[in-house]
Amino acid sequence: MKHAKVGFLMTDEVISVLGRAPSADVATLLVEHEISGVPVLDADERVLGVISRTDLLVQDHLTAGDLMTTPAVTVHAEQTVAEAARLITRRGVTRLAVVDEEDRLVGIVTRRDLLRVFLRPDHEIRRVLVEEVPADTMGIGADAVSVRVVDGVVTLDGRLPRSSQIPVALRLAGQLDGVVTVIDRLTAQSNDTRTRTAPPDHSAEDVPR
Repeated sequence: MKHAKVGFLMTDEVISVLGRAPSADVATLLVEHEISGVPVLDADERVLGVISRTDLLVQDHLTAGDLMTTPAVTVHAEQTVAEAARLITRRGVTRLAVVDEEDRLVGIVTRRDLLRVFLRPDHEIRRVLVEEVPADTMGIGADAVSVRVVDGVVTLDGRLPRSSQIPVALRLAGQLDGVVTVIDRLTAQSNDTRTRTAPPDHSAEDVPR
């Protein structure tokens, strides 16, 4: 079970402009496509920055390169949706340019795209947890754990063969996209968690008398 990747959500047909594009042309492009901003590229399709409608309000008769916000906030297609969501929130933007290893534009991902993952319905979360986690990841029967999901809150109830499997089950459930939190009601048939014995404290013996 893995997190969804940006590459699966991004739009690969991206409206973009070159840095030398006149601001008037950029404004027309935004209106025609009903979008709020576009990546600004160099001649090699590397992302230089982003230009938005707000940038275009500053002055007329300039180029996209003159008015763009730089550096652009970018992600890679192999990054997780969770990473992209944190970045989009931290930087206060509505879209991220997706680039390859050489910073060339390959797609765009928006806040709305990311929300589609985090608004994953409860029944889909439960299906993944019931069908994939026990057998595929932990090697136990699907009936070993009872899974309940309400508004993204997962409750795991049941008796696992070993106590060391409990934190694994909790971690795997918590990592699933769309899960808000996990409530632990798991027990184990046997305790295989090793406890470390603290070394003897000789500090009292070292105190001069």
